[in-house]
Amino acid sequence: MPDRLNALPPDEAEAELLACCASRRWAAEVAAGRPYARLADLQAAGAKALAGLEWSDVLEALGAHPRIGERAAGGGREARWSRGEQAGAASAGDDTARALAEGNLAYERRFGHVFLICATGKSAGEVLAELRVRLGNDAGTEREAVRAELAAITRLRLAKLIGGV
Repeated sequence: MPDRLNALPPDEAEAELLACCASRRWAAEVAAGRPYARLADLQAAGAKALAGLEWSDVLEALGAHPRIGERAAGGGREARWSRGEQAGAASAGDDTARALAEGNLAYERRFGHVFLICATGKSAGEVLAELRVRLGNDAGTEREAVRAELAAITRLRLAKLIGGV
């Protein structure tokens, strides 16, 4: 139950939500929609808010995500979650790690932002395969892929937030 989130003052609720999606507009909209009776309601509100974001808001959210294969710095909740989400990519062998690093750079040159994927439960090889596929996307297709991945990550993180993980 999102009772703790519901009880927070707006600024504190927004700060908590920013760990799930680092778009200030998203966090403000989701916080303003409280109270939420169930996690599913919160996740639905999060998805709706995410779908309405301008691309600049999505880029703001992407700014909080480390490159795939790079360890998130810091001891905070968001960094801890990111390290857990990327556990499969973090255990890559040397060749795969090198290919991920090269792929990240190629992706950033092509699209102008970090490669984002919901890496939870995926091996480094699976992430690398998806990176290679998405390098072939046109800009519009890739923006939609980024939004879908950000939505998946946000949904998982909202569950973690409510679950106290």
